[in-house]
Amino acid sequence: MPYLLISTQIRLEAGPTMVGDEHSDPNLMDFLGARKRNVLGNNFCEYYVNDAPRVVLDKLEKLGYRVVSMTGVGQTLVWCLHRE
Repeated sequence: MPYLLISTQIRLEAGPTMVGDEHSDPNLMDFLGARKRNVLGNNFCEYYVNDAPRVVLDKLEKLGYRVVSMTGVGQTLVWCLHRE
């Protein structure tokens, strides 16, 4: 799985950061210290960490991930990363 999306709400720049969905690599989620949760009203699970996005990006860089793009969608910031 070479692509990864992470996101956070603009008002929550210090965390938590969403780092994966229910199909994400469990080893990667363990490395990030992510916990799986299901938010009331959603029919899917997501992984999150209490770290700020900058901390998550630093951890992912150590594993060879690079930011491909970053954007704001409404009140959400989203980063797309890729690993060779």
